[in-house]
Amino acid sequence: MSDSASGLAQKLANFDPNALGDAAGGLYGLPFTVEEAQVVVVPVPWEVTVSYRAGTAQGPEAIREASLQVDLYDPDIPDAWRLGLAMEEEDEQWSKKSQELRAFAADYIGWLEAGQPATDGAGFADVPARVTASSTSLLGWLKQKTGAYLDAGKGVVVLGGDHSTPLGYLHALAERHEEFGILQFDAHCDLRPAYEGFQYSHASIMYNALQLPQIKKLVQVGIRDYCQQEAELAERSNGRVIMFTDRFLREEMYGGKSWRKECKKIIAQLPQKVYISFDIDGLDPKLCPGTGTPVPGGLEFEQALYLIRMVVRSGRQIIGCDLNEVAPGDTDWNGIVGARLLYHLCNWMAVSQGRLRARELEK
Repeated sequence: MSDSASGLAQKLANFDPNALGDAAGGLYGLPFTVEEAQVVVVPVPWEVTVSYRAGTAQGPEAIREASLQVDLYDPDIPDAWRLGLAMEEEDEQWSKKSQELRAFAADYIGWLEAGQPATDGAGFADVPARVTASSTSLLGWLKQKTGAYLDAGKGVVVLGGDHSTPLGYLHALAERHEEFGILQFDAHCDLRPAYEGFQYSHASIMYNALQLPQIKKLVQVGIRDYCQQEAELAERSNGRVIMFTDRFLREEMYGGKSWRKECKKIIAQLPQKVYISFDIDGLDPKLCPGTGTPVPGGLEFEQALYLIRMVVRSGRQIIGCDLNEVAPGDTDWNGIVGARLLYHLCNWMAVSQGRLRARELEK
């Protein structure tokens, strides 16, 4: 047995999953390093183009802190903690760049909202280009980083930041999979091209993702705020974009149809390989009050988890995930919910990839 394998075996033998979260440990107080982990969480503290409320760049740290309070036992996956789950340290370069550009972008958005007064126009002329240049660099950095982890045989979850952050990861997956679909949990479609002049806006992530021909299907769940342009794009997509709006799902359930049946409809639209993109505002805003653009309605926590479990039970493989738009706000509640959601995303992705075994899948 190699020294690294021996060290990991000793950590597994010595770790007590029933103890309090160890602040000196890693994510969830787990003892694993990124090198030892089977699943790596990559934090991306970036929120340059948020157009309502900021704070999502602090999401990864809020989730890390809240993770120490998460009990690790899952009745469906009793040995989930043994997977080997670790989170990278935040890249200070991108955190600082986000703070710098956010100030310029916020002033620029304010100028747009004021009707673009001519007296200030010259001062904002280069803002979109500056933001796009840095966003392009971020895309390349994340594509390289996540691609290296994928090539090393690890599962990867990107943790934003705003919802623009995972695009580089999608590019890395597109180079390694001939085709796959996206299951998007969100209050918004995010199908606006270059929203507010920003090519890589948080409101444009799915428009940009659809430029990748490997993405054969985009299935959106929980949508309840979108514009005519986005509705028309979906209608013209020839079935490539399928929208399960919050209104549609609720009307179906008010008419007596079960959530299980609705989940089956959703899953039937997905190909064999699935990427999950989870904007936390897809949940009811009581679960994420600090998120940047909260909208009434949305899924309950267990509703979302039930759908994710059913995706895995259907035999589909989750090839990657992201979780975005967790903003601490004035309470720890946002991080508490985000940390638990992240844990389940990581574990069920691992089950679908054969890294963990779930009780229900063995029956």
